[in-house]
Parts: sequence; structure tokens; C-alpha cells
Amino acid sequence: MNSVAPSSIEPSPADAGSGVHQQWLRLSVADHVCAVPIERVKEILQVGRLTTMPRTPAVVRGVMNLRGAVVPVVDLGERLADRPVVLGRRSCIVVVELAGSEDYGAATMGLLVDAVYEVADIAPDAVSAVPPLGTPVPADFLRGILQLDRQPVHLLEIDRVLAQPELAELIASHAG
Repeated sequence: MNSVAPSSIEPSPADAGSGVHQQWLRLSVADHVCAVPIERVKEILQVGRLTTMPRTPAVVRGVMNLRGAVVPVVDLGERLADRPVVLGRRSCIVVVELAGSEDYGAATMGLLVDAVYEVADIAPDAVSAVPPLGTPVPADFLRGILQLDRQPVHLLEIDRVLAQPELAELIASHAG
């Protein structure tokens, strides 16, 4: 695990002022290095058989059976950069748990990514605010950015990236 030197993540309310490091799973997708909060990651799986869904946009690669539960798999490359993940030997599915909302309950989804690297310990003051312009990943999908090994790491706001109402709208507009 890497500990990142200071540069500014907005700590979660539970961590505010505590200086507690947060753990993030570092991964790559569409030539970008991103990270998701480790507390949201349920498991990391090899890419297995996905059942494609008719009349769905490219962002939905299909569904998989996860111990009897049907889990949708979102192509993170397509979602973030309009570039689908090309399956390779390091490609995998990161299964994440999403928080619920008024209209949608908590959900489990899979993220198809190019590769997973490691879990990094990140100090709350190591994360910079998201600039309003100039990020290769849509700014509203980011919680912050940091430098790790002289490379930008985009910390994903996973509930926003996988917002169920927005994905449902994408699917409906594609099918109609």
C-alpha cells in the first residue's frame, strides 16, 4: 500500500479533522488512472461470461450472475471517456455497492476496467479540488485529484458515476 504525500481529499464527515487516511482502490481505464473508495468495493473478479442486454447503450456491457444475484456491469471506459474497455489479460470487474436514495435503493453494480493496481492509503490533505475545466474525466464524476508517482489519479464519486436515475434514462433513451 502506498501512502500519498500532501497535495487536498475532502474528508468524509466521519474523517473530518481526524487526519485518518482513506483507502482507495487504484485502477486504470481508457488511459486514465482512477480510484474508488475501498469501502464501496465488495470484490474484484476476473471477467467472466456477461449476458448482453438487448437495446441497451454501450455503457452497459451486460449482466452477470453473482452467486444467484443479477448484477449489471458498466463499462467504465465508455462511461468516463466514450472509449470502451478492450478486454485483455488484466481486465477485471470491480463489484461496488452504491448508496441508496429516495427513489432508488442501495444497489450492487460491476465496473469493467482495464486493470486494478493496489489499495492506496491517502491522507485527507493529499487531494486537490477538482478544477472546473481541463479534466479528462467529467468534473462532476470526481471527488478530487491527487498526484501519485507523478501521475494524476482521479478519485471517483462512485454514486455519481453510477447514478441509477441517469443510467436508467440512458437505457430508456437508447431503447426508444
